[in-house]
Amino acid sequence: MGSGPFPTELEDATGEELRRAGSEFGATTGRPRRCGWIDLVALRFACMINGVTRIVMTKADVLDAFGELKVCTAYTVNGQTTTEIPFQMNRLPIEPVWQSFPGWKSDITSLKNYNTLPEEMRAYIAFINKFLGVKCAYISNGPGRDQLIENL
Repeated sequence: MGSGPFPTELEDATGEELRRAGSEFGATTGRPRRCGWIDLVALRFACMINGVTRIVMTKADVLDAFGELKVCTAYTVNGQTTTEIPFQMNRLPIEPVWQSFPGWKSDITSLKNYNTLPEEMRAYIAFINKFLGVKCAYISNGPGRDQLIENL
């Protein structure tokens, strides 16, 4: 299994459901991949240091069955809350600070237009856009080549 810091990793039934829904198993070995909720602190840092101006949300359809979604908006490190990536985070006990969102509990795989996405999903995406300061320009809503929704 991969190693390294993954503060939002889920080692519970929710993580198993994400893994199963997303078919997150190694292609050669079949080993289960590490899964967890989105870490916006790490993603914002990655966008900043790489000059990212747009992102693509892949496997959005994996979230269809969840009644509640969580996003990590900060970390608690040694009793202190921070929205920054800690230095040598692999050596520190890090607890994610979660913000919850209602899931959409509907199948989005046949949708073709951003405005037809469930309201809960659009609110989730809008929050991610605002937090990152980077727009989610495309949403992949299934494995097909034609399952890509533009949000330009």
